[in-house]
Amino acid sequence: MPSKPNLGKTLRPAAAASASALDAETSDRLDRYDLALLHELQADARLSNAELAERIGLSAAPTWRRVRRLEERGYIIGYRAVIDRRRIGLGVLAFVRVDAERNNAQATRELEDRIRGLPEVVACHYISGAGTFELHVVATDLEAYSRWAMETLFKLPNVKDMQTSFSLGEVKGDAVWPLGHLARR
Repeated sequence: MPSKPNLGKTLRPAAAASASALDAETSDRLDRYDLALLHELQADARLSNAELAERIGLSAAPTWRRVRRLEERGYIIGYRAVIDRRRIGLGVLAFVRVDAERNNAQATRELEDRIRGLPEVVACHYISGAGTFELHVVATDLEAYSRWAMETLFKLPNVKDMQTSFSLGEVKGDAVWPLGHLARR
């Protein structure tokens, strides 16, 4: 059985492709093989190229070229291990709406840059409605979150107000993107 690649490494080819599969590779549009690759790699990015090829129904060489093309075109932007935050001591997940003064574009950009630099903020979205940003923040416990909010978040430039909600339990947290809409094009 072929060995599995290390995370972040490029998958390697093993066999030649059919002419029709090669023609499909030059198109800008995602076809059923591309969608199958995206589906399989989201489920398990550690699959070997041979395993991927078998699962999608192509030989190894066109499978490898397709993965490379998906990476080069920005459909696949990286590979990483998904870590259980609770197992590493990050028991609190907070959703924080930060309201910023919107009358100064430069100050808002400065706030965005500062937020990007905070390791406790694992996601940040510029939002519509109440608030300016929605942050997903992790902390070891409520006391640590409170300390971080007072000593870090409130001291950031342009922060007017914040509202925090805490996760009481995760119903679904997998970041697997749906692909069905692409197959209907």
